Amino acid sequence: MKRGVEWNFEPTLDRIAALMDVLGSPQRSYQVVHVAGTNGKSSTTRMIETILRERNLRVGRFTSPHLVSMRERICVDGLPLSEERFAEVYEDIAPYLEMIDAQGRRLSFFETLTAMAFAAFADAPVDVAVVETGMGGSFDATNVADGNVAVITPISLDHTDYLGDDVATIAGEKAGIIKPGATAVLAQQQLPAAEVLMRKAAEVGATVAREGLEFGVLGRELAIGGQLLHLKSLKGDYEEILLPLYGAHQAGNAACALAAVEALTAGDDPLDPELVRQAFLQVRSPGRLEVVRRGPTVLLDAAHNPGGVQATLEAVHESFGFSRLIGVVAVFEDKDVQGILELMEPMFDEIVVTRNSSPRSMDVAALAALAEDVFGPERVNRAERLDDAIDIGIGLADEAGEHAGAGVLITGSVVTAGDARVLLKVEEAR
Repeated sequence: MKRGVEWNFEPTLDRIAALMDVLGSPQRSYQVVHVAGTNGKSSTTRMIETILRERNLRVGRFTSPHLVSMRERICVDGLPLSEERFAEVYEDIAPYLEMIDAQGRRLSFFETLTAMAFAAFADAPVDVAVVETGMGGSFDATNVADGNVAVITPISLDHTDYLGDDVATIAGEKAGIIKPGATAVLAQQQLPAAEVLMRKAAEVGATVAREGLEFGVLGRELAIGGQLLHLKSLKGDYEEILLPLYGAHQAGNAACALAAVEALTAGDDPLDPELVRQAFLQVRSPGRLEVVRRGPTVLLDAAHNPGGVQATLEAVHESFGFSRLIGVVAVFEDKDVQGILELMEPMFDEIVVTRNSSPRSMDVAALAALAEDVFGPERVNRAERLDDAIDIGIGLADEAGEHAGAGVLITGSVVTAGDARVLLKVEEAR
């Protein structure tokens, strides 16, 4: 049964709350770590899940959007639901969906997936569910769960049509996941966002843990395949943590993830440092500055707003030091495309503009016109298809010579990264 498109919805919890009631409130049968923010949500969610699983807990993970397969969004024991199980979960809740629909409250695409996740986690059953919001917080379908821990990753401008056109307003929406008696784990924020989040925590009586104060990154150095971290958390210090992801933003995500797990853990004793090391060593975040080819090096990244693009480009500069970098870019037309291109201009020697498989993807001619204003016409290439754009990008990098340290960054959208994963035959995202 068609449920419309994911990005077109009416913000309310009435429909999903009604569905949860008739399903028997499966979201209340396990502990929940709820993750909101503008950038870093999926990576942080994956890190939290990995640490919890290393502690021998059974964990459900709900993330969005997916890179390639819808099944990636709902994972149990670190694996996406099988095709058979995914269909089975839908069939299990379908009669209840129809019941709510018949009341004139037709459930959306994302609400349906959220309900499937909560039901699948209850059936497993899991000990803990780590749940990423889709958009916002207060009126996000996932907010029918009451998180024992609420994690707010860095907030910046995105989805302004729905969430507001300034950081403080957006923070007010995302603060809605902070529930009475919970622990709010707050990444470093711009001051207007921090003030809103702190006010919300005080209003509901939540305990607050702030990056840079109660926890944070004490040390960070580059390492082969990632970075070596020294993290100060709520219950102890953890040294020599090898994180196989790139960038200061991922170090911050790691600090938030560790604090979230400690906040969920009873007692005052720190976690076993070796357990923490082993957990972070296993962390993967597909489509987040992911190396998918060498010679030349090809990276995929899902950054789709100025905040995410800025973090990605800083990480590329720090971790790779390319002598020549080619950008292959496809973006959604409702994003701050001008702002994204202006950030990219100092980093990319040339850019190949293209489109991805989403109907929201910006027209190539329109994107090329914007890019030529920013880069100059001589640095802009265009291709109507992403596979051709990738070939052009690799060819431009190869022109620098095999040993010249050239690279290709394919970015601009989660869909762009996912499409490129398929085209480059990267293994299934988990």
